[in-house]
This record gives sequence, C-alpha cells and structure tokens, in this order.
Amino acid sequence: MKLLYPTSLYLDPSLLTGFPTLTLHPYDPRAPTIPDDLLDATILVTWANSPQNLRHAVNFMPNLRWIQSLAAGPNDVLAAGFDPAAVTITTGSGLHDRTVAEHALALLLASARKLHEMRDFQTKDEWPGHLGGPQPDRPAGAFTTLRDARVLIWGFGNIAKTLTPYLTALGASVRGVARSAGVRGGIEVFGEDKLPELLAETDALVMILPGDESTRHALGKERLGMLPRHAWVVNVGRGSTVDEEALVEALEGGKLGGAALDVFETEPLPKESRLWGQKNVVVSPHAAGGRPQGAEALVVDNLRRFFAGQTLRNVI
Repeated sequence: MKLLYPTSLYLDPSLLTGFPTLTLHPYDPRAPTIPDDLLDATILVTWANSPQNLRHAVNFMPNLRWIQSLAAGPNDVLAAGFDPAAVTITTGSGLHDRTVAEHALALLLASARKLHEMRDFQTKDEWPGHLGGPQPDRPAGAFTTLRDARVLIWGFGNIAKTLTPYLTALGASVRGVARSAGVRGGIEVFGEDKLPELLAETDALVMILPGDESTRHALGKERLGMLPRHAWVVNVGRGSTVDEEALVEALEGGKLGGAALDVFETEPLPKESRLWGQKNVVVSPHAAGGRPQGAEALVVDNLRRFFAGQTLRNVI
C-alpha cells in the first residue's frame, strides 16, 4: 500500500515504522501531475498542492481511499472534485492553532500600537512624533491597547481557544460568536443572532470563520456599519468571509478604525485592489498558518485508525 506525502512538508520516515504493508513516496504538490508510478496509491497527504495537481489526482488515482489534508479547512481538496462519499477526507484541524493564534495576536498588537504607521514614517526617514511621547491612557473611542479592549472572536473554535488566554493575559475582555451558544474555555460564546448588539460593543473584531457559501461576505456592509468607528477588523480565517468592497468603503468613509488582514478574496492580493492604498490597513500575505505543527503525529494516529478500521480524526 502506497502513501504519498508532499515535499512541501518534511516527513521523517522513521516515524512511520510499524506499518509493514505501507510504503512512503514523496511527490511534488506544485507539479501539474502526479508521477505515473504513484497513481495507484491508496493514501494521499496534501499540503500546498496546486489546483492542477489535485485535479489530476481526482481523475487518475482510482485506488485512492483516504486524503489527509494538512490544512485546517481543505477547500482546495473539495474544490478539486473529490467525493467525500467515495474518498475519506480528513483535515489538519489543530495543526495551525498556535501559529494562527500567534499571528492574530501580532496583528492586534500592531494595530493597537500603530506599528504599521510607524513603519510608513520610517521608510520616509521621518520621525512620527505624534505616536510617541506622552499619550492618553486607554482613551474612549479608540483602539490603542489590549488592556480593557473589547475583543470579539467570530468563529470560536480551536484557534480561538488558543488565542483567548493570550488576550486575557494582556487584559482584554473576550467574547465569542459561533453557530451554537455556550461557554467554552470560560468564555461566553453567543449565537450569530446576537451579532448586532455584540458588534456595537466591540473594539477589535477577530474573524476566524471557515470559507464556504454559508460564510461568504458574512461581514458585509450592514454588519460593518454596526461596529464603532474606532473598531479594527482582523481576519485570519478565510478571505471570502469579508466583503472587501464594503470594507474599503467603510475605511474611506471614516466609519472604521482599520483592518489587519491575512487572507483575501483573491490571493495574491491584486495590484489594483483598493486595500493597498488604505492608510489603516495591514496586509499580511496569508502568513498565519503556513507551518503545520504536529503533522507527523496526526498522520501516524490516523494511520493506526485506518489499518484498524476505526473512525479517523478530523473527518469532513
């Protein structure tokens, strides 16, 4: 039985000992096709695969029974046309919790402390004196610190649970929004029906929503208008969840404090995008979750389950 693993991820073969009927084969996930001698593989591990590579696998790998994606949301695998009824698809949920949470925290701090604006002045060899020296402490109607900041996390899953302790340690007040209400990790999580009142009381909105039709432009003109004028939007989920045109209009109209975005509707962000020219926008090149942590352990655990005929972890 063949398992194909991508060269975009270093996989130590010694970790997979104990599976005598399994052979490991590296492949280039960016290549348009998978080599002919590997098309009979049973298991495919995917990470940063090109669309052509995945479409080729759909059409020319008849023995494929299981795809282990290392992405938290394997939109690329589903978009390629794999049928979850015929091929078991498992996600990399949990592999990106720490890296995405850390990046979200960095974007929040950069936004509050105006590091982007300081950098702009630095590139012009100018001293941004208005950002230094004596400053008001936690002024009303401004996002200048995480201490006492009202942070709302929309999409309260594993990443949010990892991010929350960092925020509360810095003094932020955190609430969550998810499809179902409840208390998770000591944080009150509300249903989406409460968004109007929650958004109105938010200094920083962190978006960690998955990307599908149900979440497309979830943050649009109407909901952007519910946020206070000083509020910042941080998106480390999926670019499709934010209506970028509505976001630009809110920024240009002075109806929003700013946005720190790691994901976009089209990536790379096109040169003609109006987001580039916005003073209070931080553009991050989909850098939050590019380093899956614990991938080998997940693959090994699911291999044990696969050979034992047990339910795999993170099945779609």
